[in-house]
Amino acid sequence: MAATSGILFLGVALLLVASASAQLNETFYAKSCPGGVQAVANAVIAGVKADRRNAAGLLRLHFHDCFVRGCDASVLLKTVPGGPKAERDAAPNLSLQGFSIIDTAKAALEKQCPGVFSCSDILALAAANAVSFIGGPKWKVPLGRRDGSVSLASEAVSKLPGDGFTYQQLISNFAPVGLNENDMVALSGAHTIGLTHCGILTPRLYTSPPDPTLNSTFVTAQKAACPQTQTSKPLDLDFNSGKTFDVTYYKNILSHSAVLRSDSALISTSSGRSKVTTLAKNPKIFFSAFASAMEKMGRANVLTGTKGKIRTLCSKA
Repeated sequence: MAATSGILFLGVALLLVASASAQLNETFYAKSCPGGVQAVANAVIAGVKADRRNAAGLLRLHFHDCFVRGCDASVLLKTVPGGPKAERDAAPNLSLQGFSIIDTAKAALEKQCPGVFSCSDILALAAANAVSFIGGPKWKVPLGRRDGSVSLASEAVSKLPGDGFTYQQLISNFAPVGLNENDMVALSGAHTIGLTHCGILTPRLYTSPPDPTLNSTFVTAQKAACPQTQTSKPLDLDFNSGKTFDVTYYKNILSHSAVLRSDSALISTSSGRSKVTTLAKNPKIFFSAFASAMEKMGRANVLTGTKGKIRTLCSKA
């Protein structure tokens, strides 16, 4: 009986999630804030023109938001004095960037249609606009999300994927967001424009011997790029074409030249290797899979209808 009750509860929960997701649509602001979607695009394009790295920053912001409490813009909230640390102050989020672009877009929207356009919708649109602008895949962004009011650093630490995750841990980590194994491998491709710091890689380079999952040519080249004492030096996750959204990232993994241990883990199983090989050989399949997964992620545990709120300032609940 207990098992049956659990199954029924899960079924109801899934129906509620599906119901909230179904309330999203691309024309949500057509009457309430015409021109609002374009206002977001204008702010994003200006930001990415100023610094192409902002494309990766905005994509990562959306990802880190949706993995904690769903796509509710909780990652944008600042820590309140005397309160618990917010998500943006959690260790995995200290290198997040793009906040100022979101704030610029929100300020423009508040002048145009006060109290109407949610911060969570801005985040979703910003990621899509940024990736498309630099030549990456395009995907539909249904709108109508509302903003959350709770942001906890402890949840970001527990729910975001880590560099040391195994292949199975990555699959398990993506599942609560409604993403399957194929989605996980495709979304890992966001690292094609990602940036980290040498401190992530140096432990793999300067052990004796170096990490055996890395090829010797890569180790030699990265030791030159990342001296052991320069752990804060910036480092492309896709060292061959870090500013271009392409399949080089997957080719690097297959040649045992992945910066992150979790990226190397993608070929630690036969299933993962097969998926990585397919994407490495087929840019169109990669773009299609990435776009599909982003659409799914953008619907994760959203607040709609009367749930949540519309923040007038994205950093304040």
